[in-house]
Amino acid sequence: MSERQFSVLLGEADALARDAAELLVRMQGEQPVVTRKDLRDVVTAADLASEKLVIEGLRKLTPEAAILSEEAGFSGSTAGPRWIIDPLDGTVNYASGLPWFSVTMAYQEQGRTVLGLTHAPLAGIVARYSADGIATINDRPAAVSGTERLSDAVVSVVLTSHYTTDEIARTTNVIRRLAELTRGVRIVVSGGLEMSLVAAGRLDSFVGLKADIVSHAAALPLVRAAGGRVTMVDGRDSGDDDLEKVASNGLIHDELLEAIRSA
Repeated sequence: MSERQFSVLLGEADALARDAAELLVRMQGEQPVVTRKDLRDVVTAADLASEKLVIEGLRKLTPEAAILSEEAGFSGSTAGPRWIIDPLDGTVNYASGLPWFSVTMAYQEQGRTVLGLTHAPLAGIVARYSADGIATINDRPAAVSGTERLSDAVVSVVLTSHYTTDEIARTTNVIRRLAELTRGVRIVVSGGLEMSLVAAGRLDSFVGLKADIVSHAAALPLVRAAGGRVTMVDGRDSGDDDLEKVASNGLIHDELLEAIRSA
């Protein structure tokens, strides 16, 4: 793909993400139509409407690309480029009338994210990433916080209803330990938004011990481009398919990992 083609794709995908985000805001003002999924999780009519809008739009933009989506699953060839999308990341928040949700879209070539978008309309966050040098939050250069000590850090941790009993126990132990050591622990549960907040310097860290690919692929390279780190608990770099994603400003990362391991 030429530089001009890539620039056009970024602009059109960004507009598509914005349209999906605006659709979600409109539909949240109505009575949400909620259907139960496994383990007390839910899916709303807005999930499906946003997904339909995004998938149809992406197929027009890049008919050769496969698409991996939260609800629809995978479609297309495994040999070429692919989109990884979550058309409503933070469904439980959304269905409850809370503002912590987003639309996330990542475009990958040869397994590498070359374009990432996260639109969180009610949180006031638009995050953009491209491998050719764009890394912005609300059109300003993305930059992680300067917090140097874990005791001064504000950290978000994911805990959801689809965790098993053992996963709940592991996560609550981590939350308890971080509550003892940090300035504050938050549970937001919209991974693309939370990782974008790390890239914006508003959160010092995000901890996901069972982080799915669709919610995080767009923002993972953004954190690194903003000067942060994203690893597994053992310190190795975390990739799209790794469940453990510990993102931070980098300055507190080693101390953070030690705290998690001690839990």
